[in-house]
Amino acid sequence: MAKTVIDPADNLIADVVGAWASEKHERLRKYIDASRGVRAKYLPPRGTGGATYIDLFSGPGRSFVEDDKTFIDGSPLVAYESARKSRTKFSQLHFNDLERGNVDALRQRIAKLGGAANFYSEEAEKAVNSIVHALNPAGLHFAFLDPYNLASMPFSIIKKLAALPKMDMLIHVSLYDLQRNLRRYLDDGRVLDAFMPGWQDSVDVNTNNQQAIRAALLDHWLGLIRKLGTAPANGIELVAGSGGQRLYWLVFVSAHDIGLRLWNDICNVNDQKRLPL
Repeated sequence: MAKTVIDPADNLIADVVGAWASEKHERLRKYIDASRGVRAKYLPPRGTGGATYIDLFSGPGRSFVEDDKTFIDGSPLVAYESARKSRTKFSQLHFNDLERGNVDALRQRIAKLGGAANFYSEEAEKAVNSIVHALNPAGLHFAFLDPYNLASMPFSIIKKLAALPKMDMLIHVSLYDLQRNLRRYLDDGRVLDAFMPGWQDSVDVNTNNQQAIRAALLDHWLGLIRKLGTAPANGIELVAGSGGQRLYWLVFVSAHDIGLRLWNDICNVNDQKRLPL
């Protein structure tokens, strides 16, 4: 279980994060605001398909930034408030977290804001089945996927979400986890088999160049996404810690040019941390 503290603002739990969390949330906030015009086309009175937000690793909704000892909104509240302020709320919200305590805290926080949502407390691979079943295939959907490690997000999750014709995804790939456990993942194989099936055909495991191995793994994973009929944006954002440590690859995925154009217009929080594809 991730470390938590009590947020004195509401006496509910908050997870503990680094300063980098604010950078990730800023991208989320900017994309939800930038996509408000497109989202409105699927909401009454203009449309009936609906617009959905999905967070499979939601946490409790508030976070404590250990670096500067401040409390901030987590991704569910960032998404909810960003959509509200844009005057184009999501018609459905789906939040999942394996930890029941996180779900209970988030449920209370969403209710205090006057919102309603669907809540799940399951492995993400299981929760996604219920969520996809509940979605309108004619609607516009946006999934924020921010797992702690590679093992938590098998590729089957992305495959099931991508089956919806109008599904955008903002995905965090834990580069820290990949760097720290690379040799173990290569030797054992099970985590990589689930996260990026067929990786053995794309990677020379005998080389000592770990950077080359990581690059080959990422390229293979992106290739799997393209085969689903959807596409990553033209660059991968690198989220780094306060000490410069490389933490996440941030990848935006969409089947439509409009989504990709919107993301490319607003994604650059730090131009020096963008990796070309």
